[in-house]
Amino acid sequence: MQKFSTLKGLVAPMDRENVDTDAIIPKQFLKSIKKTGFGPNLFDEWRYLDEGFPGQDPNSRKINPDFVLNQARFKGASILLARKNFGCGSSREHAPWAIDQFGFRAILAPSYADIFFNNCFKNGLLPIVLPESTIDQLFNEVAGFVGYQLTIDLERQVILRPQGEEIAFQVEAFRKHCLINGLDDIGLTLHHAQKIRDFESHRLATKPWLAHSVTSQA
Repeated sequence: MQKFSTLKGLVAPMDRENVDTDAIIPKQFLKSIKKTGFGPNLFDEWRYLDEGFPGQDPNSRKINPDFVLNQARFKGASILLARKNFGCGSSREHAPWAIDQFGFRAILAPSYADIFFNNCFKNGLLPIVLPESTIDQLFNEVAGFVGYQLTIDLERQVILRPQGEEIAFQVEAFRKHCLINGLDDIGLTLHHAQKIRDFESHRLATKPWLAHSVTSQA
């Protein structure tokens, strides 16, 4: 998993409440058995005017010029500004995969659906909870200034506005540790690989019969 420490990036606004996971990555794209390739289909039904399907060349699609992420001023954005209850709906892990593979590393919103919130941390995304009044201010600033950027310092747990003002945010210590060190669930397990090997060696030394497999008889 990619490490997250400090991020300075362009902010793109998603000015809709209750954005569910089917809007983030529609159900037809969940057929893939791979963990990659979902970025082109993020917000598929909003980004395109034609119906999308797995394996389709995104360059052949009809772009919706009115959708915010298709506007030139937000190209390359890495911070998504959202409204309350972002990521509601079904618990598909493909949603944070699609957001990450599109290029976003962090999301700012007043609230998130619990499962989506947890899945973000497990996949290297930083979902930050801010007061609704602060989110409103940020939406106004993004609308008023082309190229609006924020800097997120995870170690200090602050967001720096362009004028230097800091916005503090909270993040659970264990999740912060995992993001800063790039540790997903597998990485956390491998972090204790020597302890696991030592346990297995001791177990087989004290219970050697466990090394033998049991074969069934016909």
